[in-house]
Amino acid sequence: MPTVLIVDDEALARSNLQLALADMPDWRVTGMAASAAEARVLMVQRPPDLVLLDIQMPRQHGLSFAAELAALPQPPLVIFVTAHDEHALAAFEVHALDYLLKPVDDERLAQALGHAESLLKQRQQALQAESLGAFVRERTAQGEQATTPVLQQLVVRSVGALERVPVKDLTRLCSAGNYVELTLRDGRRLLHRATLSAMETRLPPGEFLRVHRTVLVRPDMIAGVVVEGDGVYSARLQDGSQVPVSERHIAAVRALF
Repeated sequence: MPTVLIVDDEALARSNLQLALADMPDWRVTGMAASAAEARVLMVQRPPDLVLLDIQMPRQHGLSFAAELAALPQPPLVIFVTAHDEHALAAFEVHALDYLLKPVDDERLAQALGHAESLLKQRQQALQAESLGAFVRERTAQGEQATTPVLQQLVVRSVGALERVPVKDLTRLCSAGNYVELTLRDGRRLLHRATLSAMETRLPPGEFLRVHRTVLVRPDMIAGVVVEGDGVYSARLQDGSQVPVSERHIAAVRALF
């Protein structure tokens, strides 16, 4: 039975994760720590298969502790637990195993644990540690206040698979709840767990135009503008589809013509 170590400086967060894991009989919690220092002691006593690790912690940041874990001879898998979406997006881009946004959703936790169990069965901890190490090195080099680098590609996770998607292959991005629906030049559509606002700040400058609070589109994909009613517009795209255009952004769309 795979084992879990919970590391979070908030007592309530630790308790909530412990209760959620109690309903998952395939996993066993071997300890809970309020800091990286406490976690080190527990890991010497009982090395876990998986660490649920908070990012924002006092004294030693979760990313710094993750770097230590990645350097171990037999590193555990790590799932980040965070209230900060910008960390989550970066984690996905560099193949970190997964992240959970606080408050943790039981369904997302079960999904993340299912992925972890699959990796453990396939003995892929070494690959995961390499990806995690790359993530930590990148974030450490940037510094917490540094400008976030421009996206050149996305790593889109689906059930049992990862797909690397170059940003140049995207034609539009649409908000879909907790996900962003990506439309590719070949017509395929993929769901990527991120927020549209977070992604907008990372996309190459000038390559995408916001036409609505829920839509970003490449300007050269817009073939025309349709007036749907008083103050209601849509843009007709080169592929024949239409996306909404808000009154706030209609001037920028019209300027393309």
